[in-house]
Amino acid sequence: MSNDPINNVNVLSQDLLPTPQQVKDKLPLTAGAEATVLRGRETVRRILDHKDPRLFVVLGPCSIHDIKAAKEYAARLKKLADEVSDTLYLIMRVYFEKPRTTVGWKGLINDPFMDDSFHIEKGLYMARELLLYLAEMGLPAATEALDPITPQYLSDLITWTAIGARTTESQTHREMASGLSTPLGFKNGTDGGLTVAINALQSAARAHHFLGINQEGQCAVFRTRGNRYGHIVLRGGSGRPNYDSVSIALAEKELATAKLPPNIAVDCSHGNSNKDPALQPLVAENCVNQILEGNRSIVALMLESHLRGGNQPIPADLAQLKYGVSVTDPCIDWAATEKLLRGAREKLKTVLPQRHPAA
Repeated sequence: MSNDPINNVNVLSQDLLPTPQQVKDKLPLTAGAEATVLRGRETVRRILDHKDPRLFVVLGPCSIHDIKAAKEYAARLKKLADEVSDTLYLIMRVYFEKPRTTVGWKGLINDPFMDDSFHIEKGLYMARELLLYLAEMGLPAATEALDPITPQYLSDLITWTAIGARTTESQTHREMASGLSTPLGFKNGTDGGLTVAINALQSAARAHHFLGINQEGQCAVFRTRGNRYGHIVLRGGSGRPNYDSVSIALAEKELATAKLPPNIAVDCSHGNSNKDPALQPLVAENCVNQILEGNRSIVALMLESHLRGGNQPIPADLAQLKYGVSVTDPCIDWAATEKLLRGAREKLKTVLPQRHPAA
């Protein structure tokens, strides 16, 4: 950078990115991929409107760091999704960006080679290629919207979007959410409170005007109509879970007071499992039992799942990485994933259609 004493004092360099349109020209949305996305979004909307009695389940690695492992996971998930499709609608968790309280690996887009080289331009292409691969095989994808520019590169391949606990309170993310084309879940705050998520749902459902970039990479003012397919995601917080029947009832009450639809997704990981993957199946089973006992508000579950269980630190020698193991939050393994979802399907297949008879 120049020796300008006024501007960019703490900026070392600037590198131009390809525009969203340039990335899409190299990796265009195919007809098959488009059909998967449109079908996925409409299915989730119908579930949220209580016109489709199924639960949708967002599951997959905490974060994507290995494309090969992600594709192997996707192949297994697609087979399982077809098997349980009469009761559960499975959406693969494909998270490319990781929020950090202090520092750490920020995800595949930010640092795709996990070596602090920060080739963001390559990360964008890698992320889009994977999403395109999944959509072409008929598997819907979910992600977290963290950087407000990234959706311009990827959102045409996303079925469902999460706004994380650290960003639910952010005005930038609420405005962005109001313009997203996907249904989306706002997580409760890291303290476990629901107020910020409910405020976010009300905000995102309304029209907004904000700055962003268009497909040609130009700065633009966006004017949105609001997104009415937002819902709350209970993820626990501050060492306190909030998936139990009392917490669900309190959430229903707060949603009703705010005049919001009674739609609740339960994140079986994070605060609800105290980040212990062995507890995730127990959280899911508790939610299934609540439905069996008459609950009508739980419409979705979230799971952190990978080929192999647990997690691992990122080693200095990347050749030492264990295949199919998370490098962020710990996950349940594939065997536990299959057992959990097959069990849920068996218990719920005759019950869910009775929850909303008009469905």
